[in-house]
Amino acid sequence: MNESLRIGSRGSELALWQARWVRDRLTDLHPDLTAEIEIIKTKGDRVLDAPLSKIGDKGLFTRDIEHALLHGSIDLAVHSLKDLPTELPEGLALGAVTEREDVQDVFLPRPGNRVRRLADLPQGAAVATGSLRRKCQLLHLRPDLRIVDLRGNLNTRYAKLEASEWEGMVLARAGVVRLGWAERIGETIDPSVVLPAVGQGALGIEVRAGDGRVLERIRGLHHATTAAATTAERSLLHELEGGCQVPIGTYARIGRDQAGKPVLTLDALVGSLDGTRVVRDALSGSPEESGVLGIALARRLLSLGAQQILEQIRSTTHS
Repeated sequence: MNESLRIGSRGSELALWQARWVRDRLTDLHPDLTAEIEIIKTKGDRVLDAPLSKIGDKGLFTRDIEHALLHGSIDLAVHSLKDLPTELPEGLALGAVTEREDVQDVFLPRPGNRVRRLADLPQGAAVATGSLRRKCQLLHLRPDLRIVDLRGNLNTRYAKLEASEWEGMVLARAGVVRLGWAERIGETIDPSVVLPAVGQGALGIEVRAGDGRVLERIRGLHHATTAAATTAERSLLHELEGGCQVPIGTYARIGRDQAGKPVLTLDALVGSLDGTRVVRDALSGSPEESGVLGIALARRLLSLGAQQILEQIRSTTHS
């Protein structure tokens, strides 16, 4: 008898691409399995007339889906890992992390704009993004830029770009490529210039804690190397108590030392909203201690000045 799983997802084209990718991998791995996608509208999808930083951040794109998961109307949820809070509701767990796509951000020029690179934009150019992390780093790189707040799914954002006089917008490369828009990319931005978001490029599969049936089914989708890297990033974010209201960028990757042993390197920064102050540092260590590395780097950033930046942002936000 065929077994059935219900996959919860947001309804945007990108979210559905991700859910279908998980569905297809699951049915490839388990030919006896039938998987259906349930579309769930989240608060982040419903409230489009305010910046993300103004409408609360924890669980903005996940809470409604998690409610369905806890109440049994779906069996697993597929999220962009960067949207998944570091603290999950009681009764839920991160069951698998998929292999990471390219973590970098990209600049998409407005159609007809021949300027392809951030460095070549004219003085005072308007660049759109909905991310405080990107805004901070772009202004740190180019204080003359005018940053325009941009919300909505990727199709909505691109339509707004086409109708605008902005020079372009900055998005995550993984989502752009997944939608087949690679030819629209003007520049892929190196992480040394703009650090990505926590978990960017990976998918997180959320399940009910202890649900052995579902955990067994999704085991083949779990990518240990990506999980170790993103654990370091998520541990750092948790220690900093950050979210989309705070400009935090980080990037962990695993390479090998001269002796051939695996080494995890973690870069991270905390910046002011206007990009005038940025604290950045890096740590390396064993991938087996990825969570400890994330906490250690977070504490180092705090001691180097990030504490003052965060206190200033929180006092401004809550005033």
